Amino acid sequence: MSNNETKSGFSHEKIETNNFLMIVLILLTVAFGGLVEIVPLFFQKSTTEPITGLQPYTALQLAGRDIYTREGCYNCHSQMIRPFRAETLRYGHYSVAGESVYDHPFQWGSKRTGPDLARVGGKYSDDWQRIHLNNPRDLVPESIMPAYPWLEKTLVDADAMPAHMRALRTVGVPYTDAQIASAVEDVKGKTEQDALVAFLQVLGIHLK
Repeated sequence: MSNNETKSGFSHEKIETNNFLMIVLILLTVAFGGLVEIVPLFFQKSTTEPITGLQPYTALQLAGRDIYTREGCYNCHSQMIRPFRAETLRYGHYSVAGESVYDHPFQWGSKRTGPDLARVGGKYSDDWQRIHLNNPRDLVPESIMPAYPWLEKTLVDADAMPAHMRALRTVGVPYTDAQIASAVEDVKGKTEQDALVAFLQVLGIHLK
């Protein structure tokens, strides 16, 4: 065995028998591999630019999205149609990154306790959505979704919306000063059910 082979074997053995060194090298390898895959996406137009026609959520829609998150709807409903025939036949066009550039955080995933909601906007009427939220089994007898009757009686916290919109503007959502200034009036007197229905009705309507 040559000196190089001896040294190489010794080094390999040293790595395999040193737990700390092995962990450090694994972490470095995984981190480097992750960066190689993720960093280019920050400079790819299809993942950083909104699709044609996409607008930031209105104050009411944004309030609805907050309620959607607060109530844990994302635990049962994803907002990502994968490019598989079975999914596109059922839900519509597969999801693209440009649809979610204004979502912080985005609601992608593959959880399907309930149907995917990526293209639910306009699929049902506002009245249907209200009845479904009050008691899903009135429309879908086999549904296991919980009822949310309190949303119909609880008003949106209008005063919280301007600060929320300003925070989103700092991370790239192009809200104007006028939109932020009118946010309180736009949602004043609206119920949480109004807001959630407004959010649901805008999901997936921009991708033609």
